[in-house]
Amino acid sequence: MAGQSRKPIEIGLNAAIVAVEGDTPLILAVRQKEGGGRDSLGLPFGPFDPLAHRTLDMGLRAWVEEQTALRLGYVEQLYTFGDRGRHALPGDVGPHVVSVGYLALTRVAPEANAALERAGAEWRNWYEFFPWEDWRDGRPAILDDVIIPALRRFVQSPPPGPPRSSGPGLAERMHLAFGDDGGTWDEERVLERYELLYSAALVTEARRDGRVSVHGVPPVPGIAMRFDHRRILATAISRLRGKLKYRPLVFELMPEEFTLTELQRTVEAISGRHLHKQNFRRLVEASALVESTGATTQRTGGRPAALFRFRRDVIRERPAPGLRFGVRT
Repeated sequence: MAGQSRKPIEIGLNAAIVAVEGDTPLILAVRQKEGGGRDSLGLPFGPFDPLAHRTLDMGLRAWVEEQTALRLGYVEQLYTFGDRGRHALPGDVGPHVVSVGYLALTRVAPEANAALERAGAEWRNWYEFFPWEDWRDGRPAILDDVIIPALRRFVQSPPPGPPRSSGPGLAERMHLAFGDDGGTWDEERVLERYELLYSAALVTEARRDGRVSVHGVPPVPGIAMRFDHRRILATAISRLRGKLKYRPLVFELMPEEFTLTELQRTVEAISGRHLHKQNFRRLVEASALVESTGATTQRTGGRPAALFRFRRDVIRERPAPGLRFGVRT
């Protein structure tokens, strides 16, 4: 309304920076102090300065390199996160922060460790934040022991309030997200699973934002993050898992030369799936994504293993080169 003061808006850039080391998918997390002196983890965040940077992408790369000494490779814009209150604190009268979320892929660089430590940043296993997403050793026990029973109680007696005006109901959302009641587990639905847990107040962030579990169930295991950063991370994991199947993004996380075992372990780490060794090798061979270097290595133990590299010509040869591994229940 005319004459009313409007709360200013700031644009920030959040980066879900992903690397893989061995069979561990890593996310760069920044440790900061909150009220009461408690530490909290969040994604790297910096303001967009239109006077210093011509584009959002250039701004993201500049402050990440300045703060962490990391040179980002692949960068992709995810989504704009601007829900009211997403950065609000009690008594806060500062600007409303709208964040542009990014997925960034890099490799662990030991020479950057000192800069990361100065910035309060550290590499963390992303399954610490989403323990129900790692199926490499079979179905996680946390699903049947904790999550599914709590969600069923929530679906059967949701909190009072107006129903959703559109979209699937709670039971269908649970079926699609968690494969409940005879459905299949789709590894790409990371964000949908997190948002359903948030709706049921089964994650710490929901309790922090004022939601109450109608059944008195404590939050499920999994490290909480500042503000809505775990939602941004869930968005990034969903995007990356999906794109593995039709874009050669996995090679952004690989060294220049690698064995097929190392490539398989990296794909498994990201997807949270165990893949059959021979089927995976046939898939790689059929996709023509790699070529032999003619060299071997013994770093994997046992007999010498052939070294391969990404065959970049594949990008020009077909529009959607990726590893189309199947979905398992």
